[in-house]
Amino acid sequence: MIVINTSDTGLTLTPEMLLSTSESSTHSASEVAGRLQVDVRTGLKWTEAKYRAKIIGHNELNVIEEEPTWKKYIEQFRNPLILLLLGSALVSVIMKQFDDAVSITIAILIVVTVAFIQEYRSEKSLEELKKLVPPECHCLREGRLDTFLARELVPGDVVYLNVGDRVPADVRLFEAVDLSIDESSFTGETEPARKITDVLLNNTNVKDHSNMKNIAFMGTLVRCGNGKGIVVSTGERSEFGEVFKMMQAEEAPKTPLQKSMDILGAQLSFYSFLIIGVIMLLGWLQGKPISEMFNISVSLAVAAIPEGLPIVVTVTLALGVMRMAKRNAIVKKLPTVETLGCVNVICSDKTGTLTKNEMTATIIITSDGYMADVTGAGYNDQGEIHIRHCNNVEMAKTNITNLLEIGAVCNNAYIQNGTLLGQPTEGALVAVAMKNGMYATAENYVRIQEYPFSSEQKMMAVKCIHKYNNNKEEIFFAKGALETLLPQCTKYQFGTQTVPLTKQNEAEFLAEAYEIGRKGLRVLALAKGRSMQDLIYCGLVGITDPPRPLVRESIEMLMQSGVRVKMVTGDAQETAMAIGGRTTAEASAAVASSVAEIINSGPNSPSSASASGLFIIIIIILIIISIVARLQ
Repeated sequence: MIVINTSDTGLTLTPEMLLSTSESSTHSASEVAGRLQVDVRTGLKWTEAKYRAKIIGHNELNVIEEEPTWKKYIEQFRNPLILLLLGSALVSVIMKQFDDAVSITIAILIVVTVAFIQEYRSEKSLEELKKLVPPECHCLREGRLDTFLARELVPGDVVYLNVGDRVPADVRLFEAVDLSIDESSFTGETEPARKITDVLLNNTNVKDHSNMKNIAFMGTLVRCGNGKGIVVSTGERSEFGEVFKMMQAEEAPKTPLQKSMDILGAQLSFYSFLIIGVIMLLGWLQGKPISEMFNISVSLAVAAIPEGLPIVVTVTLALGVMRMAKRNAIVKKLPTVETLGCVNVICSDKTGTLTKNEMTATIIITSDGYMADVTGAGYNDQGEIHIRHCNNVEMAKTNITNLLEIGAVCNNAYIQNGTLLGQPTEGALVAVAMKNGMYATAENYVRIQEYPFSSEQKMMAVKCIHKYNNNKEEIFFAKGALETLLPQCTKYQFGTQTVPLTKQNEAEFLAEAYEIGRKGLRVLALAKGRSMQDLIYCGLVGITDPPRPLVRESIEMLMQSGVRVKMVTGDAQETAMAIGGRTTAEASAAVASSVAEIINSGPNSPSSASASGLFIIIIIILIIISIVARLQ
């Protein structure tokens, strides 16, 4: 057992004190602090943190130790075709055919050196990129909040999380104020996860990251609110580190070109020895000297080896790497370039890959039937609201403004210089209000109370009073799922009047929401009123995650090249089909394709390998026929 005593603090750190991330979620914050021997009001002492860093290590992911440069150069000779050429050069020296030996050796050196230099440059470029933005954190040490590199964190440190921060380690939260964290890079979920500080029940031994709501995971991004927590796992002990270790343990498969070159090298070796044996046997049967026949057969075998082939392949791949570099893509290994040309199926994630991961309002429907389309994308005011054909444009503008006011006031997000600080869905409502010329609308009201969103009630509401009205009448603004919000409504806005809400009206509003949802949009209902049990329904807003620029063109280009594109998403099939239809007309069919079709589709390597083998056999037969003719 490793034990470290700190003379300054009197603390003793043992491995038993450490908790895994999943274990921490089932303990209270005070229990975690007790196990890690830290006071959350003051944090660790610097001396204690340094001692813990010595035993546990720095908070970083340890990549496999780099091999020395000379060894990387020698690794280039492990190619089967290179080894075959080395063997032929050695045979040429033994047979005193020095011209052939020199030419083959020069070819080998050219191939190996070009490949080594290109891969070495790519590795150095990647190393420089890693140094550009070293992650930092806000940590409480000795009662003082300091900012330093995240690699210096140790279990027991108290960290502060604010909007825009990247979580520096796995953290057990003990304070969360409207805290929502974007875990899409870790779990793939688009919607930010709302965090709590309550203890989770240990009902299962299976890790479910989506249920660990009191844990902030390393590498995720704070979207909304703020929080404080105790570092429980760092580096490779974190949940992200576990994934990283699995990736490191996975051995990279050989590329199709490497497999083909291996097959070619093996075939050439086999047929070279076959030629030597056949020629020596024929010469022996005809009474020729064995030494003479051996020289002839070896010469033919060496001549059959294409020493120019590795040069052509390496130079071609190097040119491909340079072309990719001009397109801002770094390719670490030369054969990887060729792999791109062998792709016939691409399985792409939807969120953040095909789409921008930026929620954008695209359609507005008021309770009295006015409809408008919204242009533009992103968290900015670039775009317009186009009202569809109606009889009273001014009334439509008034009711749309009234609807957008609710979305802007019942909101905790704000946009600063094109950057969203808050949840994406709320950011979409702020952005569409800005497109309507409504800036800082929420500042017209004083918020008295907030009823936060929860997965159970599926709605959020705020109680406010108007800042500039004399009567100071309280008003509730609410937004959420239509099926949850409608039961709280007793009336709906129709023109300048409020009309009692009937069952028929409810059915019509639900049908509108269903039609919007079928198009792949997220539907938000908006209402306001003097109490939460007497709300006035005002309308719907349809929100979507728009496709990235040039995605449609890229997919169509791939399909024209014979590459099939499959979209991988957790959305319902109707939503996925709608999003696929926006990226390309053919994508809808691709989304509905079965998994078996993806698995069964693969490169036609067996046929190509058999074709190359047949080609070599034909050449060998022709060589043997010519030799027999000469011997006779």
